[in-house]
This record gives sequence, structure tokens and C-alpha cells, in this order.
Amino acid sequence: MSSGKSFYVTTPIFYVNDAPHIGHAYTEVATDFLARWHRQAGDDTWMLTGTDEHGQKILRTATANGVTPQEWADRLVEQSWKPLIETIDVANDDFIRTTDPRHEKAVQDFLQKLYDDGFIYAGEYEGFYCVGCEEYKLPNELADGTGQYEGEKVCAIHSIPVERLQEKNYFFRMSDFQERLIELYESNPTFVQPDSARNEMLQFIRQGLSDLSISRSTFDWGVKVPWDESHVVYVWFDALLNYVTAVGYGQDDANFDRRWPATHIVGKDILRFHSVIWPAMLMAAGLDVPRQVYGHGWLLVGGEKMSKSKLTGIAPTEITDTFGSDAFRYYFMRAITFGQDGSFSWEDLSARYQSELANGFGNLASRVVAMIERYFEGVVPPQGPASEADLAVQKVVADAAAAANAAVERLAIHDSLSAIWTIVDELNGYITDMAPWQLSKDEANRERLGTVLYTAAEGLRALAVLLHPIMPKATEKLWTALGHRDVLGELSAQPVREAATWGQLTAGTSVNGLEPLFPRIETPVA
Repeated sequence: MSSGKSFYVTTPIFYVNDAPHIGHAYTEVATDFLARWHRQAGDDTWMLTGTDEHGQKILRTATANGVTPQEWADRLVEQSWKPLIETIDVANDDFIRTTDPRHEKAVQDFLQKLYDDGFIYAGEYEGFYCVGCEEYKLPNELADGTGQYEGEKVCAIHSIPVERLQEKNYFFRMSDFQERLIELYESNPTFVQPDSARNEMLQFIRQGLSDLSISRSTFDWGVKVPWDESHVVYVWFDALLNYVTAVGYGQDDANFDRRWPATHIVGKDILRFHSVIWPAMLMAAGLDVPRQVYGHGWLLVGGEKMSKSKLTGIAPTEITDTFGSDAFRYYFMRAITFGQDGSFSWEDLSARYQSELANGFGNLASRVVAMIERYFEGVVPPQGPASEADLAVQKVVADAAAAANAAVERLAIHDSLSAIWTIVDELNGYITDMAPWQLSKDEANRERLGTVLYTAAEGLRALAVLLHPIMPKATEKLWTALGHRDVLGELSAQPVREAATWGQLTAGTSVNGLEPLFPRIETPVA
């Protein structure tokens, strides 16, 4: 049974300096899978995504393109970032932009509270700043430039020169929260995951925290500091607040109490902001820290992190136009251990599409529906006495569903899909062993033939429910073909935690013809 508990899950909000690549889509799909799973579990689920639109990098990019920062942000959001959601079938509940009035007003309210409570003071800062990261860099976060940047210090992430800045800013007393953060990490070992990320962040905190510069006065593209409009709010301090402003902080207390705290899914390169700065901000404001922060690994191309600036960015449509959105979603969640870096290759994608989707799941579904049409006039037969082989299928389904649910609870998406796929393998082996085409040759085997096909069809019902969060289009087609909508209702309303309850498929239900879920792709992929 569902607990009906709140599950609020977020992607980071993405910077609109360029169009999205598959690294961004990877984060979106992971978050969407978790949200869809919890919705089907009956939890009070809310998924947030959006765009980060302030800061010096956006200002410079807009200027270089001959438009205002707002015009640039509007263009990228409408032409690139919102279309991404449709391309990869993300069912988000909200899309926030940091230029939204609801966000800017709440940011000022939050900042004013911290200022009034003594957590913000005026000071002066000098250091190396990476515009790409929108962050002052520590010495160990810099590298010696090579090639055209030889003799310069560059950001270790972006490999572009940093700028030495000196300006009068407002500072957040983050150092005041060092001990409280250590206590948080030690009392709640799952607050930051995976463990490697937690250990790295805890070590960083123990080395000592400095106060954080949270305003800029050298440009004006940002949220105005409420008590000093000659300053704008530091883009990260502004952006992090989206997670609370989107659910009503300072404006809708009932909704905020209903949703917060959240589970944040972020890339490991921005983990420090979310697992150190963000909880310290919330502590200062007297708010609950996030439920969990999960820092996943990078998508690698040719051994390097995907990057538009290095021309290694791959647009999601380059994949979905050939393989479809379901295959895109399945591949990245199945082929890469969530939490670790993973390498993308066209060859691996193509191989998995053919073996696991077209030949494994797709062919299984087509065969079962076709045999019910051929041997039982398109009507699901009744289930007779169960043999050991039939009971073995039921056990595999039950074990897989339990393992998948447990894996989702610990955010191990890859383990969840691996568990579910044991049902695909079991059913394919079951059909081979039972050989219904042989049973059909003797009328004396009629009851046994019906039991075999009922077992296979019921296994497919469970598969459709469990795979719906990752492959919504294919599973909807299967659900329709099996005739479940009129009997069991919409697929999206089927509880994943009850998917393994055997016997939900009603004998006498009419099946419909099933087109290939994953058509074979003969054209070689680049």
C-alpha cells in the first residue's frame, strides 16, 4: 500500500548560455524516472526543473549575440530548454525561471531575513573568478594553461582562463555553520549520496569554511540586493533558492509545508553548492535542509566530460530522431551505474537497442499478443492449475518488483532496471521451454496452453507497470494491446508497489494487435 508521503524531487536549474546536450538530458531523465515511480506508488509527488538566467556569463553571451539578457534567456528557454522536456518525455510538474517575478520577490525576502538576522555583512574580496562556473576558485581548483592559454591560470573544469577580481561585496557568514554541517553529515549518513560524494564533501567542510561573497557590483544582470540596489545577488545564491521559491516560500505557506524538503538530483560538479552552501543558507533562515542531495557522475565522450565548448556535446535529438525517446531514457538509466561516470558510445546504444529492447522486450510482447490472437481468437484464456514453471515465473516477478522498489528508495536507478529486466529474461526462457506452438497442435493440451499464455500475458502486465516510469510510450502501447485500460484503468495509475500481485489480468479480456514496440534499425549509426 502507498504511504501517500510527500516526494518532492528536483533537477538543478540549467544555465541558459547555450542549448542542452545529452548530459543535461541524463539528469532530467533520472529525476523524471524517480518522479514517475513515486507517482505510481501513490506518493504526493512533485517534480521541478527550470533555468538559471542571471549572472555575468549570461550577460556576456547575450551581448555577444546582440540582444538583451532577458531576450537571450527567453529565446533559449522557448527554443531549446522547454523543447528538451518534450523530446525526452519528462513529465515535470513545474518549470521555474530565475527571472520569474515569483522567484525574484522571494529571493529578496530570503536575503532580507538573513541580513536582518545578522548573517550578512559588507566586506571586500579578491580572488580568481571563473565566469564559466560563476564561482571564485581556490588555488587547488586551478590548472596551468596550455596551448593558447599557456602561462595563464585556467579553471580545472572549463580549461579557460580565470579572471582576478577585487570588489566590495556582501558576505554570508557560512563559516558559522561548519560544525552544524558536520553534525548533519554524521547524524544523517544518507544526506549526501553516493558515499564517495558524501566523503568528499565532509572532508571539504572539515578543512574549514570561509564566508561566501553573495553580491556583485560590477554588472547589473541579477536580482537587486533589497537594501542596496547597487549590488545584485550572486548568481548561485539566487539560483539555489529556486527549490523553495517554486513551492511557495514566503508566499504560499501551505504548499511550502506540503512539499518541502526536497530530494535534489545534481551533477557532481555542482555538488558543493548543493551540499554545503545550500544547507548552510537554509539553516541560517531557520528552514529544514533538503531531504537528500544525490550527485551523479558525468557522461563522458572520448574519455572527457561532455562539453559544448569542447565540441563534445551531443544534442538529444541526434539520438531520439533515430532510436526514439523510450530507448534514450532506457539506455542512459540502464547502461550507466547511477552515481558514477559513464561513457557514451553509439555502438553500445545500438547494440543494447537491438538485443535488449527490440529482441528482448519488444519481441516478447509481440509474440505473446500474437499467440493469444492465433490460438484463442484474441481473448485472454483462463489460468489453469499452476506448474512449477508457472510458479517460478510468479516468484521472479515478485522478487524483481521488490528489488526494483528497494533500489528506487536508495536512488539506484540502474539496479532497479536490472531487477525488472529479470522478468523479461524469465518470460523469454519460459516461452521457449513451454513451446506453446507445440501445445497448440493437440486439443488435449488446450488448458495447459491457456495457462502458459495467461502466465506470459500476466507477466507482461507486471512489466508494463514496472517499466512505465522509464518507457512511457512503449508501455502504453503494450497496455492498450493487452486490453487493460477498460478493465484495470490507466497505466499511469497502476501502483508499482503492487505490480507483482498475481492474477490482476482478467480472463476474457480482448487483446489487440501490437505494432513493434522497438522497430529494427538497419541504417548504421554514426
